[in-house]
Amino acid sequence: MKSFMASPATIEKKWYVVDAAGHTLGRLSSEIAQILRGKHKPTYTPFIDTGDNVIIVNADKIKVTGNKLEQKTYFNHSGHVGGVRETKLSDMMAKKPADVITLAVKGMLPKGPLGRSMLKKLHVYAGSEHPHAAQKPEALEIKY
Repeated sequence: MKSFMASPATIEKKWYVVDAAGHTLGRLSSEIAQILRGKHKPTYTPFIDTGDNVIIVNADKIKVTGNKLEQKTYFNHSGHVGGVRETKLSDMMAKKPADVITLAVKGMLPKGPLGRSMLKKLHVYAGSEHPHAAQKPEALEIKY
């Protein structure tokens, strides 16, 4: 009996839609990262992108625990001396709620070209509408 190794020809990709309303940011992000990596499939191969496409709607309705809204900060650097910019989570949720989930999932994916290709399969929308109806996504319930 030989070990199965997935190849790009044998991978079957699905589309899932997840409603993020009422879910906790970290717990939702870890479940989404596993689906993007393909760890939920028996054909998982570490060096091949075997994951599925994920659409997240209602990103503006996620919740965080504790004092993270006031204390959690995102750092951005312009490349110039003294070019560090800080943004609080509450400001990010007001301006770009989709980026909050994207950055959380990005930190849970592998670093390098494989992780960047996995992140391209994540589509996050602040509202309840998405333009991917033609892909016929299945509703996915996140349980934790």
